[in-house]
Amino acid sequence: MPAVTLKLPEELKRRINNLAAASGKSPHAFMVDALAAQAAREEVRGAFVASALAARQEVARYGQVMEAADVHKWLLALAGGGKAARPRARKLLK
Repeated sequence: MPAVTLKLPEELKRRINNLAAASGKSPHAFMVDALAAQAAREEVRGAFVASALAARQEVARYGQVMEAADVHKWLLALAGGGKAARPRARKLLK
């Protein structure tokens, strides 16, 4: 594993040392875990943004949307075991 050098402010270094000791980890293991968790969060965020952009393109392509309140009402009815008509798609107003 390649070594990486980080220059940390003294206060952050102290906090990491204290938190690592409290969790029974070395400061190195604590920082590796923290960096892995942050990388995972950024990957999830990137996937979310990509999904949102794809949805935006689909709406722009077809121009059909449903009112969120109508969709929520429909989903709540279905979740409650009831029957409900699926909301109708409408033309997107520009």
